[in-house]
Amino acid sequence: MTTGPVGQVVPARWRGRRVLVTGHTGFKGAWLGTWLAAMGAEVHGLSLAPVTTPSLFDLIALATQVRHTVGDIRDAAVVRDAVRTAAPEVVFHLAAQPLVRASYRDPLETFDTNVRGTAHVLDACRHAPGVAAVVCITTDKCYENREWSWGYREDDPLGGHDPYSASKAAAEVVAASYRRSFGPESMAMAHLATARAGNVIGGGDWSEDRLVPDAVRAFAAGRTLDVRRPHATRPWQHVIAPLSGYLVLAQALLEDRPVAEAWNFGPRDEDVVPVGAFLDRLVAAWGPGAAWRVTGADQGPHEAGLLKLDTSKARHALGWQPRWDLDTAVVQTVAWYRAWQDGATADRLRQVMLDQIGAYVRADA
Repeated sequence: MTTGPVGQVVPARWRGRRVLVTGHTGFKGAWLGTWLAAMGAEVHGLSLAPVTTPSLFDLIALATQVRHTVGDIRDAAVVRDAVRTAAPEVVFHLAAQPLVRASYRDPLETFDTNVRGTAHVLDACRHAPGVAAVVCITTDKCYENREWSWGYREDDPLGGHDPYSASKAAAEVVAASYRRSFGPESMAMAHLATARAGNVIGGGDWSEDRLVPDAVRAFAAGRTLDVRRPHATRPWQHVIAPLSGYLVLAQALLEDRPVAEAWNFGPRDEDVVPVGAFLDRLVAAWGPGAAWRVTGADQGPHEAGLLKLDTSKARHALGWQPRWDLDTAVVQTVAWYRAWQDGATADRLRQVMLDQIGAYVRADA
């Protein structure tokens, strides 16, 4: 067994390892697939076709780097076939309906995907003897949000006002049930952990109703960005930060360490700032032509006003902590979008990502 410094991603642990990533056509999934492939893993992906135009998956031609399967996790047979074909040692489950406002429009699809879909993935892993570790990605929004000023810990109550948040809390319950019912003690399932991350930013996100993609679309078109809730406070972090946590967590699971439980991966306390303060940083990094304004009273559905994670458990037990502050995260995010705006090729956009991953890994924690 190859080990490495505690809290760090060890490329040698991934070289030649068979890995299944569900949701690999999404923003975080494409970043994770790119990182794993660069470390020499044999990456298999199961996901719906990209749902945005453009999409990071297409822009970096990720289908040439991973074994790409289009499928819906709501179909248990499709999931079973994908797991059987990939024969993975490690599974990262990221496939989801990830948007709060979309969950109000179609709550049934959200619950079907995020709850039943998660059960399908975990059950397929239960019947795949080669799977040694599963990391199930949920969200910081799985907590019962009480709008308090301190961070939520992993043992705080789960909940969720909107359908998306509630579905992710339910996915945590499903994962805990599988872990207790079919975990290694019963010799029926791999080590299973869940990971809860805050708001992620980074190059290549084109999702609807997300702040950075909306800002990039506005800035690139020379328009002022309209903002609904400038005082809403969020735990901002570059996408590489939680992904590094997922990889470190999976490494610990593979080492048979007692980490098969829930984990928070969030930014430093000083990087939990209001939307307006975040946008001021984004505008400064983008430069001329970037601006934002408040549209007035928001008439949209309920969204959390204050949300913060306590990551002391990951720092102490996994040795993980974020390596970039918010200013660096914003600058690196803008750098990718600027490369895209300048017409960079797929190879060049992918190299920007790999360069950023390298810079992140080398940064002092």
